[in-house]
Amino acid sequence: MPTYIMLANLTPDGVQTVKNNPQRIREVNREVEQLGAVVKAQWATLGRFDFVNIVEAPDEQTMARVSLELGSRGTVSYETLTAIPVDDFISSL
Repeated sequence: MPTYIMLANLTPDGVQTVKNNPQRIREVNREVEQLGAVVKAQWATLGRFDFVNIVEAPDEQTMARVSLELGSRGTVSYETLTAIPVDDFISSL
């Protein structure tokens, strides 16, 4: 299944949401599953991004739907990257 990296930044509203209800992070992960993708790994990070998420989805359309749905809430902004396994990348050259 294709893998995607979602880099996330909380908006001021998102910071308040997470501060008031830290479990909301896990609730969103379950919502991602309802949209047809799976969060395989997730880290809170210091620096440019607040969270790094490794997500599997069957196709780009599903991942676009996930990004659009989550981004439309106004609590987080996302940058989504397609992840290509290095062996696959090398063999395509």
